[in-house]
Amino acid sequence: MPKTALLITRRLPPAIEALAQADFDASLTASDTPIPDLLARAKGKAAVLCCPGDKLDAATIAALPDSVKVIGTFSVGFDHIDVGAATARGIAVCNTPDVLSVATAECAFMLMLTAARRAGEGERLVRSGKWEGWAPTQLLGTGVAGRKLGIFGLGRIGREMAKMARGFGMEIHYRDQNRLPPDLEQGATFHDSDAAFLPHCEFLSLHAPGGGGTRHWLDAERIARLPKGAVVVNAARGTLVDDAALIAALRSGHLAGAGLDVFNNEPKLDPAYLTLENVVLLPHLGSNTQETRDAMGRVVLAGIKTLLAGGTPHNQVR
Repeated sequence: MPKTALLITRRLPPAIEALAQADFDASLTASDTPIPDLLARAKGKAAVLCCPGDKLDAATIAALPDSVKVIGTFSVGFDHIDVGAATARGIAVCNTPDVLSVATAECAFMLMLTAARRAGEGERLVRSGKWEGWAPTQLLGTGVAGRKLGIFGLGRIGREMAKMARGFGMEIHYRDQNRLPPDLEQGATFHDSDAAFLPHCEFLSLHAPGGGGTRHWLDAERIARLPKGAVVVNAARGTLVDDAALIAALRSGHLAGAGLDVFNNEPKLDPAYLTLENVVLLPHLGSNTQETRDAMGRVVLAGIKTLLAGGTPHNQVR
């Protein structure tokens, strides 16, 4: 029996490409960048496995060949896919939930520590050859242990971030659409409004999904409610942040620092960030451990396979 045809839009870990070739008639891609001929290469394919940088908007989905019945994304976020347009065409969508929560929370926690302790500035100082030795007032940062951490979006990744923060004795506050049950809250304090939540956030970590409802949530008005000297971390989606407002707050000193792994219009981030010493910039590394990327591949390929067989996998996006 012939294998089902699958288009993979980016280079994937070797073990996942091998699995894809074993289970599908997989058309692989050698590039790490978006392919310009997705629609042409999707011809005759039953499924497309894309990545966050592949924009499958309504127009692109409308132009997909009729052969395409499933879209899988190598990510937990799916705001780059117009799911409504896909559903209207009878195309199912699946993602990679659960398996990347710890790795992404690790990245966010690393950003928080790096920004708070000014480690990025210190590393650049050493590399520049200008470091003249230890000094009592050199690159004074702020401690993390025992401080208040605000989490915007206490979902899977946000809860892993909270678990790590408790190890540092941090006091957890969170903002979400609804209060979580006690077994998920684990003692965190819920706030039902931004006005009540933000003044507690000596550290603010963003973990909400992207999309219209959260676009530029962290704007000038909300930043003004944060305590002076707060640190902001974003390892979720770049669209959560109003860049101009964040840059202004970092320049003015209202915010002591920020750690960013994601950006609006990435990889073309706002060039003003490059002029700031008090911001840590990473190239969307959130889930980039070997173990996590392999797990993501297994989950999304299994979801595609189940959907093509008429089943309903746990990772179907609805």
